[in-house]
Amino acid sequence: MDAKLFAEEKIPALRLAVADYSLLLTKGYAEKSSLKLVGDRFTLTERQRLAVMRCSCSDEHKTSRKNRRLDIKDIAKQAITLDGYNVLITIEAAMSGGMIFKGRDGSCRDLASIHGTYRKVTETIPAVELIGGFLQEIGAGKTIWLLDSPVSNSGRLKTLIREIAEKNGWSWEVNLVINPDAVLIKADSIVASSDSVILDGCSRWVDLAGEIIKAKLPASKIIDLRD
Repeated sequence: MDAKLFAEEKIPALRLAVADYSLLLTKGYAEKSSLKLVGDRFTLTERQRLAVMRCSCSDEHKTSRKNRRLDIKDIAKQAITLDGYNVLITIEAAMSGGMIFKGRDGSCRDLASIHGTYRKVTETIPAVELIGGFLQEIGAGKTIWLLDSPVSNSGRLKTLIREIAEKNGWSWEVNLVINPDAVLIKADSIVASSDSVILDGCSRWVDLAGEIIKAKLPASKIIDLRD
């Protein structure tokens, strides 16, 4: 399905949609009505509209995010706090051959949604191991994973991540919190996420999932929707 929705011939219209939606956001128009206006104009499906929404942002937010974004080399010996589900699911999607989208702020995002429950998939363990190996390779400092406690199976995932960390000798801290967004926005450490709300509020961030995909999963299907 995604192969047809995001085929090469669809990309120009989707980029125009991102540009138009971002322009409306820049002018202060409401998100919901603006997305409907743009989606209707380009006759986009719900999934295409989701991609446009996740890849768009106002000019102000684009500039602000760029100014606070760190290069991957800046993580060396620095503490990093992961938006756990955000990073993990993006890597899982890339490993399974799912579409990955690059938005206006340069971050890589997928189209997956948790809907209150996380289900372990074939890629879960390899994804955690890939994340850990990459962090070790770049010399990251203290690593903290934050998982949404209201999401079902978060406790099981926490146990799994800790077991993988112990097996590989990684000194990770894995915490369940009610609202990771609020914690990440106030974090003193570098934040790893591509969530727009977090990127607009945190002090420093890095597109960890995107960097891992670029370095370790070069065959991934990346759709660049930057205008």
